[in-house]
Amino acid sequence: MANRFILNETSYHGAGAVKEIVNEINNRGFKKVFVASDPDLVKLNITSKVTSLLDQANIEYVLYSNIQANPTIENVQSGVKAFKEANADCIVAIGGGSSMDTAKAIGIINTNPEFSDVRSLEGVAPTKNPCTPILAVPTTAGTAAEVTINYVITDPENKRKFVCVDVHDIPVVAFVDPEMMSSMPASLSAATGMDALTHAIEGYITAGAWELSDMFHIKAIRLIAKNLRTAVNNDPKAREAMALAQYIAGMGFSNVGLGVDHSMAHTLSAYYNMPHGKACATLLPTVMEYNASATSEKYRDIADAFGVENAYTMDLDQARKAAIDAVRKLGEDVGINMSLKDVVPMEDIDSLSADALKDACTPGNPRPVSVEDIKEMFLSLMK
Repeated sequence: MANRFILNETSYHGAGAVKEIVNEINNRGFKKVFVASDPDLVKLNITSKVTSLLDQANIEYVLYSNIQANPTIENVQSGVKAFKEANADCIVAIGGGSSMDTAKAIGIINTNPEFSDVRSLEGVAPTKNPCTPILAVPTTAGTAAEVTINYVITDPENKRKFVCVDVHDIPVVAFVDPEMMSSMPASLSAATGMDALTHAIEGYITAGAWELSDMFHIKAIRLIAKNLRTAVNNDPKAREAMALAQYIAGMGFSNVGLGVDHSMAHTLSAYYNMPHGKACATLLPTVMEYNASATSEKYRDIADAFGVENAYTMDLDQARKAAIDAVRKLGEDVGINMSLKDVVPMEDIDSLSADALKDACTPGNPRPVSVEDIKEMFLSLMK
């Protein structure tokens, strides 16, 4: 079977990368821009770092900021309406996963209106047309939505998040500029950084992993292990390294999938509005323990990427434990609380576990998983 690999058309990296946005808009012949950015970024004058460039270049735009964390079906539908009213011909998405996911859904529905109910986009959506062109400016170092074919939408009515996988939604250009991420508070840097680590580790051990994706994922793990602690303290070089690491991880997992950590994290966000990165980070060591027996020698590579000495000569079980311990230590060092006891009511465990099993990421897990297995993992974090 052939292995497919899809990446975005163009990306710019490094401090000042976002300044290339004017040239890209003009060179592609776009006349009016729909800027999608969340309200907090607007208030903090992060969005204006981009819109000021558009102003200086006399590029017409409309700002849409009805975007919330864990974007909902309503967010998307109101965004589609606003886009049509704006009569724009491209989207500039500024923000983290919420802005990117909302922009992707808007862009897809605009060119594939038969999916306007949003729910029908769940899973591998059979869309026919590429979405409205998206130029992506990430402001967090975690989701890698600017280079993936995935997005996630929340269905509040049914208390669930659903994953959409669509080759037609990938942004045409990404501007991965660490200066756009410099205002992230330490807690957000930690959560998004651990989200990127989860992408890299799950992508590295997922059932669909192969040599090309492995190359991206192990490099991302190495960069994150080396730089996340100092990035949380706002070190510029570490922030630039994290911006690159999360993008590299995205290049991999977008093409090979994830696993049950993300399935469980999606349900935590849907039920309790728990930030996605924090949910992934809380679950990661526990899920790694569950998957250890199905990972062959790969935990040796992870341990080595974290700087564990003698990772390739120690007993395999020791190497696996060393990898898990290193991941747990990193999470603790950047302030992640590895417990769910103050988040999840015991009476929700059964439905939470059942919903996680149904999530689109579950089939990619390297070890088969049942609802009872998921329940046990949730319960282990309730102590």
